[in-house]
Amino acid sequence: MLHAAVDGAQITPDDVALAIHDTREAPGGKALPGTLIRTHRGKEVRPKTAGQRAFVRSIEENTLTFGIGPAGTGKTFLAVVMAVRALKNREVSRLILSRPAVEAGEKLGFLPGDLREKVDPYLRPLYDALEELLDITVVAKYLERGTIEVAPLAYMRGRTLSDAFVILDEAQNATADQLKMFLTRLGSGSKMVVNGDVTQIDLPGGAKSGLLDASRRLEDIQDVGAIRLTESDVVRHPLVARIIRAYDSALPQ
Repeated sequence: MLHAAVDGAQITPDDVALAIHDTREAPGGKALPGTLIRTHRGKEVRPKTAGQRAFVRSIEENTLTFGIGPAGTGKTFLAVVMAVRALKNREVSRLILSRPAVEAGEKLGFLPGDLREKVDPYLRPLYDALEELLDITVVAKYLERGTIEVAPLAYMRGRTLSDAFVILDEAQNATADQLKMFLTRLGSGSKMVVNGDVTQIDLPGGAKSGLLDASRRLEDIQDVGAIRLTESDVVRHPLVARIIRAYDSALPQ
């Protein structure tokens, strides 16, 4: 941490917690993770837990990465961080962000407006991550030019996604057939990240999620990584980890 601070890094409480964890796991310590990107406000973004560091490393090393874990572990945000970094470094020419348009337990009814206005409520978490990293006017410009495309999963059919960083969020709400369709869209020069939380499946009619099936089928294939994050990787409010733990524990009969 001292070396990083001397080099100009902004040391945060999360960095201290990660350093303590690393020292317990392997005495001697590890270097503080490097800054992935700076937000438009100048804030440094780094992985905050050991699981997040493994997730970032998998994205760097593999063409396809599955990120599976509970709410608050930073799956969506880190995937968007890596996508924006790849775009800024000209490793890809566009970002494609997608998620299934499945309602979370309540019916929204018919939504007003054009196509984009109708699907925006489903895609809002992806916009939030983008606007945390980039100025809102830059996001609007990229969206207008097509450099960033945000679209529901259903609109991926029949496409070939080349020279792009592709993210599928909330993939637990995709069926096995939908996931197969999405994964086979991968084109040359692209990276793909598929994120989801298998404890929050909102598919109607008891339909089975394809996320765990896909990750288990593919994780042993070269150039594919599957990272499973846990409650110890939750980086939202500390209460979120305790809420997840309470819901995971069996209630008394």
